[in-house]
Amino acid sequence: MMNNHKRVKPFDAAKQFVDKHFPDCKGALLAGSVVRGEATDTSDLDIVIFDDKILTPFRQSMIDFDWAVEVFVHNLTSYKHFFHADFKRARPSLPRMVSEGVIIKDLGVIQKIKKEANIILSEGPEIWSSETIQFKRYFITDVLEDFIGSTNRAEELMIANTLTNLIQEFVLRSNGCWIGSSKWIIRELNNFNEEFASQFIDAFETFYKQNDKSKVIELVDEILVPYGGRLFEGFKLDA
Repeated sequence: MMNNHKRVKPFDAAKQFVDKHFPDCKGALLAGSVVRGEATDTSDLDIVIFDDKILTPFRQSMIDFDWAVEVFVHNLTSYKHFFHADFKRARPSLPRMVSEGVIIKDLGVIQKIKKEANIILSEGPEIWSSETIQFKRYFITDVLEDFIGSTNRAEELMIANTLTNLIQEFVLRSNGCWIGSSKWIIRELNNFNEEFASQFIDAFETFYKQNDKSKVIELVDEILVPYGGRLFEGFKLDA
């Protein structure tokens, strides 16, 4: 087990890591929770490397200088593909790491890449079409009806988990916002609207703790109302 109390400070460890493993890189950034001031005892170092000698980008997990390190290695063009992929899936993982990252090393490449990341983040994801909204309404309705009708606690838990993802995606994407996964669901909901995020958390906590579905049902109906409410009759999906 790593000794968290005696290990090297995050930036110093990141600098030593880059000097040791990627001494010829053109640029390097330290990102993640340690630069956002959100680090915990289990946080790792997220380091993004730009090296023009790398043919194939890769991600690697390592332990060095008493830190768990996640290193994301790119050449000077490969990152563009990941920027685009993150944009298309509406989860800007790499653009956000680059944007928020603290410069460890820069031989004249970082500012251009940071600018590209910032443009993506500021413009937001693609706007959902009316057809996509209809499609999502239908599947939220379908899962909600399963949730309402289920009397099997184990199945209800799984359905509720599905609803959390469907709800956050619908609310965020229909409002032109990025989506998240895991802990980033709550972070993105808070970025969008802290009051709604609190309502979202309260609804599911009430279900999980009290087996009371009412707040979840009300929440789903509330987010669907501006788009016509629940959708079943008349929905058609071409094969």
